[in-house]
Amino acid sequence: MNANDHMFAATMPPQEVSVDVLREKYAKGSENSIDEVRARVARALASHEAEPLREEMEQRFLWAQERGFVPAGRINSAAGLGIKATLMNCFVQPVGDSITGSHDGLPGIYTAVAEAAETMRRGGGVGYDFSPIRPAGSVVRGTRSRASGPVSYMEVFDASCRTVESAGARRGAQMGVLRIDHPDVERFIAAKDGGAFSNFNLSVGVTDEFMAAVLGDGEIELRHQAEPGPDAMADGAYRRDDGLWVYQRVRARDLWDKVMHSTYDHAEPGVLFIDRMNAENNLYYVERLAATNPCGEQPLPPYGCCDLGSLNLTHYVRSPFTIDAHFDFDTMREVAAIGVRMLDLALDATQWPLPQQAAEGRDKRRVGLGFMGLGSALVMLGIRYDSDEGREMAARIARELRDATYAASIALAQEKGPFPLFDAQRYLDGQFVQRLPDALRAEIALHGIRNSHLLSIAPTGTISLAFADNASNGIEPAFSWVYHRKKRMPDDTTRTYEVADHAWRLYRHLGHDVGEGSLPRQFVTALEMSAHDHLRMMEAVQPYIDTAISKTVNVPADYPYGEFKDLYTGAWRAGLKGLATYRPNSVTGSVLSAVPAPPPAPSPAQPNSAETDPLRRRFESRPIGELESVTTKVEYSTQEGKKAVYLTISFIRVDGVFDGREVRIERPFEFFMPANQRSDGQQWITSTMRLLSMAARAGSSIAKALGDMREVVWEKGPVRCGFLTREDGVQVPVYHDSEVAAIAFMLQRVLIGRGFLDSYGNQVPVPELDRLLRLRSAAHASLVGAVTRETGTIAVPARPAEKCPECGARALQRVDGCARCGECHYIGSCG
Repeated sequence: MNANDHMFAATMPPQEVSVDVLREKYAKGSENSIDEVRARVARALASHEAEPLREEMEQRFLWAQERGFVPAGRINSAAGLGIKATLMNCFVQPVGDSITGSHDGLPGIYTAVAEAAETMRRGGGVGYDFSPIRPAGSVVRGTRSRASGPVSYMEVFDASCRTVESAGARRGAQMGVLRIDHPDVERFIAAKDGGAFSNFNLSVGVTDEFMAAVLGDGEIELRHQAEPGPDAMADGAYRRDDGLWVYQRVRARDLWDKVMHSTYDHAEPGVLFIDRMNAENNLYYVERLAATNPCGEQPLPPYGCCDLGSLNLTHYVRSPFTIDAHFDFDTMREVAAIGVRMLDLALDATQWPLPQQAAEGRDKRRVGLGFMGLGSALVMLGIRYDSDEGREMAARIARELRDATYAASIALAQEKGPFPLFDAQRYLDGQFVQRLPDALRAEIALHGIRNSHLLSIAPTGTISLAFADNASNGIEPAFSWVYHRKKRMPDDTTRTYEVADHAWRLYRHLGHDVGEGSLPRQFVTALEMSAHDHLRMMEAVQPYIDTAISKTVNVPADYPYGEFKDLYTGAWRAGLKGLATYRPNSVTGSVLSAVPAPPPAPSPAQPNSAETDPLRRRFESRPIGELESVTTKVEYSTQEGKKAVYLTISFIRVDGVFDGREVRIERPFEFFMPANQRSDGQQWITSTMRLLSMAARAGSSIAKALGDMREVVWEKGPVRCGFLTREDGVQVPVYHDSEVAAIAFMLQRVLIGRGFLDSYGNQVPVPELDRLLRLRSAAHASLVGAVTRETGTIAVPARPAEKCPECGARALQRVDGCARCGECHYIGSCG
C-alpha cells in the first residue's frame, strides 16, 4: 500500500464532533487522540499472544487499525484498562418456563433476569427468546393457578434493564423475540401500543411454515407444550399426538396483517426468519437459534456471544472522484486477516459476565467482522448505491471479505488449533460453508478452522464518527450529506455541531462545488432511493455473510401499505434472515432529519423565535377567537395524608402557515390555580403555574417543561396520583417521586386529553394538531390521541420518547437497535 494514497484525506482537519465523541466514549485517562486509543487496543490484545510474537503483533495490530480496521465500541472503550467490562457486543440470554431454578435446561425467569442484568452491567447487549414461557391463562399445576404469560414477565426484564442502565454510563439494549406460533403472539405484537418496554426492541420469530401459509392463504396452529386453561379448552383447544397443545387455529394472513400494521405504524415488531437463520447456521449440528442480539446482526444460541469489528471501506478507495477511481482489494484482504486475529484474541482478553458465556466463547469462538462506509465508498468510486453496479461492487466486497476471513481463520487453526466443537464433515456439510471456494473447503478439511463464524455487518454508530470521519453507517447509504447535531453541555447550555458525511467532506476538500444541484449523480441519500433498492442491497450481500446484516429499510410516510407488506414477503423469498423498516408517521415521528444551517440569532425585537418551540419552527401563527378553559380536580396522597387542588388550563386557537400549508391548531395559553389555595405547602404550585403560563405565551416547549417537572424528586416518599389503564383493562395507580411530579403528570393528562401531547407527554406535530382540531370541530366532541387509519379507535405511540443524554429533549427512540435522537441526531448504543 502506498502511504501517499491517503495524503489528501490526512490534510482534512477532523470534524469537531468526531473529536468530542472520541474523547467522551473511547479515549480513557490521559488519552486524547485516535492514535493513543489504537495503541492501547493493540497492546492489550497482543499481550494475549505467545511471548515471542507480542511485540511484532502489537505493531501489526496498530498498522491494521491505521488502515481501516475499527474494533467495535466495547473493545475500543475497555481493552487494556483492567476494568470488569466485557469486550463482547452480542449476547443471547436463555429464559425457561419456571420462576426460578431451571426447566428443560433453561434458567428460570428470575434467574435469567439476574444473569441478564450481570451481562448488561458489564456492557453487553442481550437478546431473549420468550417462547418457552407458557401462555397467559394456561395451567400452573404446582400452585393451582393460571400463568400470566411471557409479555407480563417481560416487564421484569424491562425494569431490570432500566435500573442497570441508570447505574452506569451505557444505556442497556435488549431484543425480545416470540415465535409467530406462540398462543400469546397477538399480545406480544401489541405489547408496545401502551408505551411499555421502552428498553426493548421486539421481533417476531417467523417460520417457513407460517410464510407458506400466508402466501397460500392457509391456517396455522398457535401451540405450546403447556396445558391450556379452562377457557381455552372450552374454545376448542386440544392436544396433538406429539404432546403439544393447540390453543387455536388462525388464518395466517390475518395474523400477518397484525404484524404488518404494527410495523407500518410503529416500526415494531421486526421480523426474524428463524428457519433461514438455522438453515444457514455453520453450527447447525450442535445448536438451535431462536433469537438475536439487540441489533439483529448476530443470531445466537442460549448463552451465545460474539465480538465485532468493521473495516472502513473508504480507506481502500484509490484516486477517489476521478476516472481512475478503484478499490484496493489487496489491502482490504490483508487488513481483514489481521482483524480476524485481533477479534479472536478479544475472546481471550475479555471479562466474561457468566461462566456459561465463557464456555460458549471458548467452544465456538464466534467473531463478527464486517464493514462500515459502504455508502461513502461507493460515492467516492463514482457509483450510485441504488444501481446494479453498486450492488455488484458491494457483493464483490463482501465475497472478498468472506474469503479473506475464512483463509485467516484456517491459518489461525494451523497455528493455535480449531474451535473445540469443530467437526470437519458436518461443518463442511453446512449450507453456507458449501458455497465457499473449493480451495478453502479443502483447507478446512485438512486444518480445521479457528472460528465457527466470522462475518457480521453491524450498525457502527459512534465508532463511525469517532474513528472514520463519519463514514456512512455499516451497510447503509448516507442519510444526509450534512446535518446539525445538538449536544447538551455540563453547564446545561446547548452546543450545535455540523456533521458531514466523509465522502461529501472529501469532495469539498478536493475543491469541488457542493452547492445545491452541483453534486454528481452518485451522491444519493437513503431517502432518495426506493425501499426495494435498500432490500436489493441486502439481498446482494447476505449470501456472503455467515450470520446476518443489521440494516433499516427507510420508507416515506406516504408509502403504500400494500407495497410495504411486499417488502417483507420479498425479504423472505430473497433468503434474508430478518428485516427492519422505518416509516415516519404522526405517532413515532421521524428519527433523523437533515437540518439546514442554523439561522442568524433573532434581534431583541423578536423574542418569540422559532428556535424556542418546536411548534413554531416553520410555523408563523396568529391567535383567533377566545380562550377556552379546562379545569380538573387533582387528588393525591402523600405520607402527610390526602390533598386536593383545582388546576385550570386555558387554550387558544391560532391560524398559521406550516410548510406552505394553512393550518389551525389549539395550544395552551395559561395555567392557573385558584388563589384561595395559597397554603404554605402549595405556594410553589401557584408560582409554577405562573411560570408555565409565561413559558406558554413565550413560545417555549410545554412538553419539555412538564417532562422536567416529572423528574423532580423529594425525600418524603412516593406520591400516589392518577391511574393508567393496563392492556387487560385494569386500572392501576400511578406513583410519583414528588408533589411536583404528580402535578406535572395530571397537567400532562389534560393536555393529552386535548390532543396537544401524545400519550407519553411528547409534543404532537403541527399537521396532526391541525387534523385533530378539525375532527373535534366537525364532531363537536373531544378526541384523545390520534385516530387510527382503519378503526377510528385511539392509537398511542409504540413507545414513549425518552430523554436524550446529549441534548435533553424527549426525542430518543430506538430504531434497528440504535438509540437515536430526533432532535439533536445523537446516536447512542447499538447493541
